[in-house]
Amino acid sequence: MRVLVVGSGAREHAIAVSLAQDPEVTALACAPGNAGTSAVSEQLGLDVADNAAIVALARSWSADLVVIGPEVPLVHGAADAVREAGIACFGPSAAAARIEGSKAFAKSVMSSAGVPTASSVMVDNPAHLDTALSVFTPPYVVKDDGLAAGKGVVVSDDVEVARAHALMLLDAGHPALLESFLDGPEASLFCLVHGSTVVPLLPAQDFKRVGDDDTGPNTGGMGAYAPLPWASDDLADELVERVVRPVAEELEQRGAPFSGLLYAGLAMTSRGPAVIEFNCRFGDPETQAVLALLRTPLARLLHATATGTLADEPPLEWADGSAVTVVVAAEGYPATPRLGDVITGAEGDGVLHAGTRRRDDGAVVSSGGRVLSVVGTGDDLAAARADAYARLEPVRLAGSHHRTDIGLRAERGEISIPSG
Repeated sequence: MRVLVVGSGAREHAIAVSLAQDPEVTALACAPGNAGTSAVSEQLGLDVADNAAIVALARSWSADLVVIGPEVPLVHGAADAVREAGIACFGPSAAAARIEGSKAFAKSVMSSAGVPTASSVMVDNPAHLDTALSVFTPPYVVKDDGLAAGKGVVVSDDVEVARAHALMLLDAGHPALLESFLDGPEASLFCLVHGSTVVPLLPAQDFKRVGDDDTGPNTGGMGAYAPLPWASDDLADELVERVVRPVAEELEQRGAPFSGLLYAGLAMTSRGPAVIEFNCRFGDPETQAVLALLRTPLARLLHATATGTLADEPPLEWADGSAVTVVVAAEGYPATPRLGDVITGAEGDGVLHAGTRRRDDGAVVSSGGRVLSVVGTGDDLAAARADAYARLEPVRLAGSHHRTDIGLRAERGEISIPSG
């Protein structure tokens, strides 16, 4: 099978590493890829926002399967274009990708499907903002209705901080979604979905805040671990039946059946699980930890999802133990990152590239805010944490920063689901 992976982040690097280990994959390419993916795949130039270019590349490279990583091309119909060209594609249609592209659409779907989520008010006019804010109590949650790369959310006890973020969104022409705060620890569940067939992967937890102890602004994710030692073994199956399958069936009812990776971000509240958000693709940085433990050949799963044979697949196989991802970010991230700095020590096993490129002189330099994901595995969470931070030790990038507490509270047994 010839597989073309579209994207350039650590998520795509993790997918490429898994595919490269799959004997069914006879050729592998990443487009545009990064300085790390070149070690496991061909590198092909591509503008991921150009659907016609994606189709042309898939044709010229004779791809049997196209795997689209990022949300932007999915929301803009890249998977539709590839399928219309007669090529199997892992990724939802533009109609189904609205589950991520529009929070208002996602709320409507969840309401119809009877899936618990935060109460909310959509504001599209600054004149209505203060009245809408008065409905809520601290902490205030304000979200961009559209795509924001994980950084369009503000959670604050200060109403003026919430108000300022909402006004910034409105001034940019983006509706602002105000939500009630959901208590309890967060969990991420990835599910392979084709129509009403749903196959869950391991639950994970990511870390959105930039600093240790969940301080500072939201980011696209500073680390993750899987599985969840504080959750029951049947959590994934419970979430499939209570959350994911009802949404998949509702999308089918609306004439927008989902095919690809449906990602539910949840709060495990005192009243049960409630959805924070849905994404239409593998999430970053959870993918890096989850795929490190997957033992079922990935290409077979992605191809089965893309071609409608997912229901025929046997149960997934997983490695014992845990995996931890630690993100190394450039100076200035999540605001304006410093780019172009030389990176050394990033060639080892478990080091996945995201915002990197190779200069003409061969040096690897930073080209984005989240630069690397370092993945460790072990017999338990403590061992996986130790492995991840040991692999990170040789990495050098001037001014970079990372969290030192990824998975630490879970390792210490300090996380629990609040009782009702």
